[in-house]
Amino acid sequence: MVPPVYIKAALPFTLLTRSPVAPGRTPVRLFHRERGNGPAVTILHGGWGYEAYPFDRVLSALQAHHRVVAPDRLGYGRSDRVPDLPDGFHQAMAEETVLALDALGIETAVLWGHSDGAVVAAWTAILFPDRVRALVLEALHYFADKPSSLEFFRAAVASPERYGEATTAALARDHGESWRDVVAAGGRAWLRILERGARGEPDLYGGRLGEVRCPTLLLHGRRDPRTEPGEIEAVLRALPAARLELLDTGHSPHTGSRADECTALGLEFIEGARNRGR
Repeated sequence: MVPPVYIKAALPFTLLTRSPVAPGRTPVRLFHRERGNGPAVTILHGGWGYEAYPFDRVLSALQAHHRVVAPDRLGYGRSDRVPDLPDGFHQAMAEETVLALDALGIETAVLWGHSDGAVVAAWTAILFPDRVRALVLEALHYFADKPSSLEFFRAAVASPERYGEATTAALARDHGESWRDVVAAGGRAWLRILERGARGEPDLYGGRLGEVRCPTLLLHGRRDPRTEPGEIEAVLRALPAARLELLDTGHSPHTGSRADECTALGLEFIEGARNRGR
């Protein structure tokens, strides 16, 4: 028998004996939010952390029939800090997600990920298909080459105050005094991705996104500034069985002007996945 790779700590913190996000560091402490009971749904926040685009509305909608868990990944929020994100951090975070599910006693879950969290969710379904019942991929990234996002990620490293007072206040609430370091780490990691994309790397999944086999809902804003022309079409070619819902909003449908519609669509899909599993 393989020895367990986690240590359960007092809620709402869990200690993992390792995380692929910070190899060699042990243990690492993850914070998580939890509501409700029933089949598990795991919420995976985007690259700025939970508070920039909070999932509170979604958690409230799901908690009547589901156990909803929203962890802060290593490096974010109230979880332990890391000075930088490694190359391949999405895959590493997918592995960390499964270790966190193990620690929380969750065998299988629906994953709802936003932005970077959607990439992590997709990688989890690719690497650990038996652990993922269904996917809600919101504001999913696919292309590695994203020229229209270059200045956005440069700002993350050099001048994150440019994101505006409301955003920086949310980042400070989430990450404390080190919020600039958290944002800069993500910006540097993405600039490396964009550099590889400009050199010809086609996508964030090494051509493997089509390995996703579970039911998948794509929630996407028509006016998402992080989406390149043709990117959604490329996702659908990789995932032809996925259901796409395009909403008239920007990068965060679950908190934008169509938040109620986004939440209702996600809830309907997740309930359908639960009924199909009976």
